[in-house]
Amino acid sequence: MYVKVCGMTTVDAARVAVDAGADAVGVVMNRTSPRAIDAALAREIIAAVTDDVDTVLVVNDMSAADAAALAVELGADVLQLHGAYAADDFATALTHLPRVWRATSLAADPDLTVGAYGEEALLLDAARPGSGHRWDTAALGDGPAGHWILAGGLSPANVAEAIAAADPWGVDVSSGVESAPGIKDHDAIRAFVAAARTAGGAGRP
Repeated sequence: MYVKVCGMTTVDAARVAVDAGADAVGVVMNRTSPRAIDAALAREIIAAVTDDVDTVLVVNDMSAADAAALAVELGADVLQLHGAYAADDFATALTHLPRVWRATSLAADPDLTVGAYGEEALLLDAARPGSGHRWDTAALGDGPAGHWILAGGLSPANVAEAIAAADPWGVDVSSGVESAPGIKDHDAIRAFVAAARTAGGAGRP
């Protein structure tokens, strides 16, 4: 089970996630997000993460070209384009860096074929990303094939149930391990990673 902890706003929280065994940590640079950080802090967090853990830049309100250039500048491993980006946007981003993820929700009626836009992985979120609201995974049917990540309303208390119900390749958490919007609870991060590992199996060595 691939485990991503997103919305990092401090180096300490990122290090806790890494030490807990997360496969990826994400930083958000959407202007309207309570987890938005500036480039200087994003660069510091990314630099503090060990090489065996993916660093993910999450954007939804800048052009794909600008976002991809920023990801390269910051040293992020992955660019996550969240929301209303078209196939051409992914093609543009992929000219800058080889790893791009597509994040969307069922409310957008997306193509659920992993790689349909050239993306490495597909992340399925709640209709309001970062809201902490769960969504009905039964609507997925058998679910996508390949590398898809379940997000939206996950927490240490429910991630095992969600994995059993949806059988994703990976899981993503942000608000579900916070004491307040943008403030990560270190014990909750550890508990989430442990619960996901118990339910879905080992991740990185």
